[in-house]
Amino acid sequence: MKISIIKIGGNVIDFPEKLDEFLALFAKFPGHKILVHGGGVMASRFGESLGVMPEMVDGRRITDQETLDVVTMVYAGLINKNIVAKLQALKVNAIGMCGADGNIIRSIKRPVKGIDYGFVGDIQEVNTKLIDHLLSGDLLPVVNAITHDAKGQLLNTNADSIASALATSLAKEHQVNLYFCFNKSGVLIDEKNENSIIPLINEDIYEELRKENVIHSGMIPKLDNAFEALQKGVNHVWIGKAENLHLAAKGKLSGTTIERSRYDLY
Repeated sequence: MKISIIKIGGNVIDFPEKLDEFLALFAKFPGHKILVHGGGVMASRFGESLGVMPEMVDGRRITDQETLDVVTMVYAGLINKNIVAKLQALKVNAIGMCGADGNIIRSIKRPVKGIDYGFVGDIQEVNTKLIDHLLSGDLLPVVNAITHDAKGQLLNTNADSIASALATSLAKEHQVNLYFCFNKSGVLIDEKNENSIIPLINEDIYEELRKENVIHSGMIPKLDNAFEALQKGVNHVWIGKAENLHLAAKGKLSGTTIERSRYDLY
């Protein structure tokens, strides 16, 4: 089975018109697919309105109990069900899920190693049998950024990590492509210049760009997940704007392709 894992973030979700445009493209995206979403922008805004201020370290959210309550309500509730309803209107039979639903993603609370991230989950297991069953039944999973520890505790989990874990787990038996959609045209040399796209990044280039601080903050975990996915059998990883997803599906240069092989591109 060919499966596409497509992840979108808050910069698409937070704008109704952008979300509608993306979902219209996504509905036409060929083959079996899974949509993974975060929603950090909206979660931060809702949290601030409740007096719960966001705290981030290297692009990852520190999650105390109040923050966990907020992100669960926003990710697994408001955003997830809104996306599912919009997909149903597009005649796509979607089913909204967090990691606890069907035991689809089990995590453990991240151990404290210098930084206490709070109720943040590190993924341990993906229920690929259930996912296979859903996809074979023409259901489209819409998976949000909340997982569980199988002991009754919900955990806030990086949506890029979820997309990568789904992709790598399914890649053991299927041909899987992974797409990270966000608000930039790809990985940029100059984040203020949309034309400064780096069309292909390998591991050597990635390390150099990190040293030069060209790649930083939230892009670091995104690329870490991309390389891990390739190392674990994922066929193809792409990063770019959500509105260019249909071009990426056709193999057209429209973002940044992540390449595991080490060779000089200059």
